[in-house]
Amino acid sequence: MTVKSKHVRIKGIKDGLIFLLDDKCPFEDLLSELRYKLEHSHQNILTGPIVHVDIKLGNRPVTEEDKEALLEILKGQGNLLIRSIEALPVPGSEDNDALFLMSGILRSGQVLHHDGNLLYLGDVNPGGTITCSGDIYILGSLRGMAHAGVDGNEEAIIAASLMSPTQLRIADIISRPPDEWETRESSMEFAYLTNGAMQIDKIHNLVKVRQDLNVFKGV
Repeated sequence: MTVKSKHVRIKGIKDGLIFLLDDKCPFEDLLSELRYKLEHSHQNILTGPIVHVDIKLGNRPVTEEDKEALLEILKGQGNLLIRSIEALPVPGSEDNDALFLMSGILRSGQVLHHDGNLLYLGDVNPGGTITCSGDIYILGSLRGMAHAGVDGNEEAIIAASLMSPTQLRIADIISRPPDEWETRESSMEFAYLTNGAMQIDKIHNLVKVRQDLNVFKGV
């Protein structure tokens, strides 16, 4: 079956690709064309080194499930790294505390950005960068750079199973890590701001800065 290419445009930029997706057609038609275009029309961009991809959905409201459907198609292409997805949320569906789940290995030179709170299952290697407008939770080693609250949210935090970054940043506050990162205890920690300075603490003390958390107190 031939799918006419009219809803998906791929534009090359200096540091990657922009996928411009029509915001008027049915979403299922959009997914079908995107899948077809990647499998049949653009094999030349799917081989070789990692390519950063920004997805622009225009004025189409999308749910987290819609984003996952897009990511499923693109994750099948091993060298495409999704850097951002720009779209309108479905009215009434916004949940500022929701965690967006991604997994993988962020290697040197790669940049991952997410609007909202991100739970990343994997390692961020030296030279890799992860940025979010909200919180960053890394179930893995953070050995690269992490920037939470990129839009100025000073209440954002950065947490990692192993905290050994090249740089931490929350809002506009930058902390260059001390030499003793490598000798710290191997337990999950988080970084947060207090009085304009960055602090590091054990993850179980997160309730000190997030007092609305549900806390297990035992029986």
